[in-house]
Amino acid sequence: MTAAALTAAQAGLVSCETCRLLARPAHADHPGFCPRCGEQLEFRRAGSLQYTWALVIAAAICYIPANMLPVMVTTAFGATEPDTIMGGVVFLYTSGSWPLALIVLVASVMVPLGKLIALAYLLITVQRGVPGGNRERARLYRMVEFIGRWSMLDVFVDTFTVALVQLSPLMSVAPGPGVLFFAAVVVLTMLAADSFDPRLLWDAASREESRRD
Repeated sequence: MTAAALTAAQAGLVSCETCRLLARPAHADHPGFCPRCGEQLEFRRAGSLQYTWALVIAAAICYIPANMLPVMVTTAFGATEPDTIMGGVVFLYTSGSWPLALIVLVASVMVPLGKLIALAYLLITVQRGVPGGNRERARLYRMVEFIGRWSMLDVFVDTFTVALVQLSPLMSVAPGPGVLFFAAVVVLTMLAADSFDPRLLWDAASREESRRD
C-alpha cells in the first residue's frame, strides 16, 4: 500500500496566492508576508465556499435572462427584430457567416455554462469530500481559471458582430437588455473562479484519508 502524499499544510508550509512560492509561515495564526513578492499569506481563504456558491448561484440566475432576453436589436430595410444569443447564432449561420456563428455559440453559450457546471462540481466535491480524482479536479480548476482570463472574449465577439453588421448601409444593430445580464454572468463567473480556494480539494482528500485510517 502506497503512503499518502504529504501536503504543504501538513508540512507546515503555506503557498503564496500571487507568485505560488511555498514559504514557512511566521506564526500559526498570522502567516505573515511572502518573502518573494510581499503579498500577505493565507493558509486558506476565509469563507471561500460561501462566497463562491453565492457568486455561482447569482451567475446562474443571470444566465437565464441573458439567453432569454434580446442582446441585439437588428434593423433591416425598416423592419426591427430583436435577437437573443441563439437567435443571433442562427442569423449568422443562415447569412453564411458560420465560423462567426460558431465562435458566438462557443464563447457566449457553451463557455459560461461550462464554467458554471465546473465550479458547481468542484464545490460539491469539496463539501461532500468525494474521494479520488483530486489531480483531475485541480486541472479542471486551472482550466476554468485560465478560461476566465479570456471571458471578455464573449463581449468582444458581440461587439465585433455589431460592428460587422453596421458596415452594411441597409442594416443597423443596437444592444438589447440581455447584454447587461450577459455581462453580469461574465463578471460573476470570473469572481467565482477567483474566490474558490483550490487547496480545499486536497483538504477534503486528507479528511477522507483520515476517516479511512
